[in-house]
Amino acid sequence: MKYPLCILILTTYIGFLWSCGKSDEESISATFQIEGIEIEGEYNASSYTGVDPHLSVKLTFSEQVDEGTLQNNIRLRVLNGDRVDLSYRVDGLSATIKPTEVLASYTSFRLIVGKGLKSVTGKYLSEENVYVLSTALDSTDKYPRISDEELLTLVQKQTFRYFWDFGHPVSGMARERSSSGDVVTTGGTGFGIMAMIVAAERRFVSRQEAAERVLKITRFLKERCTSYHGAFAHWINGSTGETKPFSTKDDGADLVETSFLFQGLLTAREYFDGEDTNEAELRRLITELWEAVEWNWFRQNGQNTLYWHWSPVYGWEMNMKISGWNESLITYVLAAASPTHSIPKEVYDNGWARNGAMRNDGTYYGYKLPLGPSYGGPMFFAHYSFLGLNPNGLKDAYADYGEQNVNHARINYEHSRRNPGGYLGYSDVCWGLTASDGNNGYSAHSPSNDKGVIAPTAALSSMPYTPEESMAALRFFYYTLGDKLWKEYGFIDAFNLTEKWYASDFLAIDQGPIIVMIENYRTGLLWNLLGRSTEIQAGLKKLGFETRN
Repeated sequence: MKYPLCILILTTYIGFLWSCGKSDEESISATFQIEGIEIEGEYNASSYTGVDPHLSVKLTFSEQVDEGTLQNNIRLRVLNGDRVDLSYRVDGLSATIKPTEVLASYTSFRLIVGKGLKSVTGKYLSEENVYVLSTALDSTDKYPRISDEELLTLVQKQTFRYFWDFGHPVSGMARERSSSGDVVTTGGTGFGIMAMIVAAERRFVSRQEAAERVLKITRFLKERCTSYHGAFAHWINGSTGETKPFSTKDDGADLVETSFLFQGLLTAREYFDGEDTNEAELRRLITELWEAVEWNWFRQNGQNTLYWHWSPVYGWEMNMKISGWNESLITYVLAAASPTHSIPKEVYDNGWARNGAMRNDGTYYGYKLPLGPSYGGPMFFAHYSFLGLNPNGLKDAYADYGEQNVNHARINYEHSRRNPGGYLGYSDVCWGLTASDGNNGYSAHSPSNDKGVIAPTAALSSMPYTPEESMAALRFFYYTLGDKLWKEYGFIDAFNLTEKWYASDFLAIDQGPIIVMIENYRTGLLWNLLGRSTEIQAGLKKLGFETRN
């Protein structure tokens, strides 16, 4: 049927008037568009920060979306990186988008909703929509919750495996790090011996097994290791006993490493006090090794200071005095305590204390620091000498060592909590700067040398000084970061959340203090053992120390 031309014209004109009379809202509804985006209760922003890595995005559209176009047109990408796999669920006018895996923490992403997305009625989006998302830390627990006491025991037991399971098969000594092969470390072995005492006391191994392992180490030191005026090198070949040079001219005696070793051996001599053959031989060998160290000879021709190194090739060329404040207090205490090659008090006063010049007495973050560099330096200053020396009640003319170590730890904690460098992750539960591996190599990290690297040993070995802060850090390292940090030998050496870097190695000198200082916090075991040594008591008295008896 044909209509007259006038009727067609009239119909077209009426349609035009009808469309002109539609409201703005009715006109907009004729297009397909995103009407809202919601992430964690925040709506319609172009960027979202601090997003939970368990991401869920809710998009609301003007019409129901065609599910078949979701996968190719809603994309999540790491900023300048790879695409993330997503799952999609449509519910009426809304679509929920989730990653198929938990997103990386502290990472930026782009969520792109492309123009190819269409509605069930066949309409396409009028424009591409892009949202920027930055994730926070994944705060979910990575392991089931246990009591704090159980957690402390677990950490001690797991970390102990570094010295037991990974101890060198020939010498029994501690490998320098988990990638060092035959290279064993003198100081780290001393720490490991103290860890074996803890293990025996807590029944991780039997007393007999621990005594046999320490005896194996002691026989190796006595029978196969090269020594220099009774002192040992920093690094040793764990199979042959030959010196492994630490550097070109550091190819002989290292008196500080030797002192860390004997701190452990003398503690073992006190602990293994039984009458059986192994324990009796162990005590005898330790005494022979101890009395052979010529502490006084390391004054380099009678000077009133001790020197760190001596080389059979280069002599005293390294010429490095052992001067405080640093990790080496135990060296002077042992040198004064020696029954055969002792030093006089003036060597301590002049060489170590520098006649008082090692004092600081500054205040940092509200805490007075009696000794050492600004902000205290790396935390190992408060750990290595105090694995066996109890700082509580220990005083001399220069400091109260309990105050020194507690305030050093509090300054280190406050620095991380306040985070002046703006590093990701630093907080009241993520703290601790000390010498460790880092994303740019090994460094003595401290508040004045802060590179964003946290080492678990710094906070955990400070347990006797800052028990609440250290326990909070332990919970965080284990429950929150455990999937990254917790491995076969306990916590990895260090991490940098800003750079998304996690160490691949464990280091003997960082693993040992964790076990020992947690035990000193719990029971005072190692402090009590070394403290009852009559030779150590005499050495402290000779240097002018007061102790808590």
